[in-house]
Amino acid sequence: MSKKLTLATLVARHLEQTPESCALLVGDRRISYAELDQMGCSAAYWLQGQGIGCGDRVAVWLVNRPEWLALMLGLSRLGAILVAVNTRYRTAELQHILSASGAQMLIMQPRFRKIDFHALLEELEPEAVPGLETIAVLDQLADLPQLAGCSSLPFPELDTLDAPGVADNSSESDLAMLFTTSGTTKLPKLVVHTQRSLASHADRVAKAFQFDKPGASLLAPLPFCGTFGLVPVMAALAAGTPIAVMETFDGEPAVEMIHKHKLTHLFGSDEMYWRILEAMSENARFDSLRICGFAAFQTGAEELARQADARGVPLSGVYGSSEVQALFSIQSVHGEVQERCKGGGFPADPEAQLRVRHTETGELVGQEQSGVLEIRAEGNFSCYFNNPEATSAAVDNEGFFSTGDIGYLCRDGSFVYQTRAGDAIRLSGFLVNPAEIEDVLRDCPGVAEAQVIGANVDSKPACVAFVIVEPGADIDAESIRAWLKNTIAPFKVPARVWFLDAFPVTESANGTKIQRAKLRKMATERDQNATP
Repeated sequence: MSKKLTLATLVARHLEQTPESCALLVGDRRISYAELDQMGCSAAYWLQGQGIGCGDRVAVWLVNRPEWLALMLGLSRLGAILVAVNTRYRTAELQHILSASGAQMLIMQPRFRKIDFHALLEELEPEAVPGLETIAVLDQLADLPQLAGCSSLPFPELDTLDAPGVADNSSESDLAMLFTTSGTTKLPKLVVHTQRSLASHADRVAKAFQFDKPGASLLAPLPFCGTFGLVPVMAALAAGTPIAVMETFDGEPAVEMIHKHKLTHLFGSDEMYWRILEAMSENARFDSLRICGFAAFQTGAEELARQADARGVPLSGVYGSSEVQALFSIQSVHGEVQERCKGGGFPADPEAQLRVRHTETGELVGQEQSGVLEIRAEGNFSCYFNNPEATSAAVDNEGFFSTGDIGYLCRDGSFVYQTRAGDAIRLSGFLVNPAEIEDVLRDCPGVAEAQVIGANVDSKPACVAFVIVEPGADIDAESIRAWLKNTIAPFKVPARVWFLDAFPVTESANGTKIQRAKLRKMATERDQNATP
């Protein structure tokens, strides 16, 4: 077997000694590594028959399901590129990603719960996605979607498709995946990773996070379309451990699956863990969990860690991004709770290099001094797709990526993440730049200006908007929110909309600046007074 390191080899490496070992647990269905590899081969065979080859982009718009991973493996064999599309995206965001990536094919499902993918697709402007040639649909509808210039066809049942083996013709340097990330405009940039950057990171995470220990298993509740959801899955595949797949996260089913399968690994946001604790019966605890990585997007991380410890959920802070991949690092699982609950930790890659740059002077600073974190590691992204200006602004000549995060280096070789250097907001586990929402809000009829900030609403992380209306406009908060719900992803819709005559500002040498700190204080006061 070839020793090259690609996504397809993460699974293929297990076929000689443990082909029948469990790869995926999906409801009552058990899929072995041999079966998953065959599904990947079938996907490659079908894709190849549709004209997909090396360097082609295929957008995958699916919830967590075996076909998502089979497509990842199949595209890897062909040297093609998977464009990961968030299932919560609405038409404008989908259109941007298809356009920016130049995807030739979109693979989708017609609906999931309250999401009607078919209806969202019908709103696409064909002239905005000239490269899109084919739409393939799982769980076929009676009527396939129609989009001018595109052919539509059903996606086959991969586990019953009579397909010959397809050789892995990819190379480690092939571009493998495009993730979306927050940007400085209303629409996200596309982060490019190669076969090697993804596969090598998966191997390192598998070892550093103990996926390779006997009896290890993973609950996968976060969307595969994001790096926080996909990296743990790739690490488990690298180690040959079982993965219990959740189409989408719910507290009670997660608790049931952990107990039923005696799962050992889990990763997610603090909000997710609060929901798991709430779903547990009184005095119940987990005995199987070993490593539970979490990212704190709201206050109360230490209290969460203490309560979780008491219920057998050993939390440790992690760090990552689309550019350096999720699970880049983790705090020591043996540390004191007040240290374990911090973001950052020890890099999974022992050869990764971190440094900190002063936010004002631009000079490098020493240990225990806060500044902007910069990272150079094999798992780093290659570039922003078709955006050399953004790439050169983020990556210096030495290959260090400037994260835009504030943190400091510790004397024991770990680091601590403190906050974003900018004003980005974490919503539903995704990093969102307020400018994305503000730009859309300004297009809303009657809105002259808008500012969006992160806040806790009803003790949950959310975003809120402060709006200045156009003279004579007759709009209210709910009409603005209703307009947004049809325009952007639901998790980006502000939980509160408040009106102001003017934003608080301060004069500086660089001009007039809006005082976002004052807006945050105003948001807290208004929410506490319950007068949105």
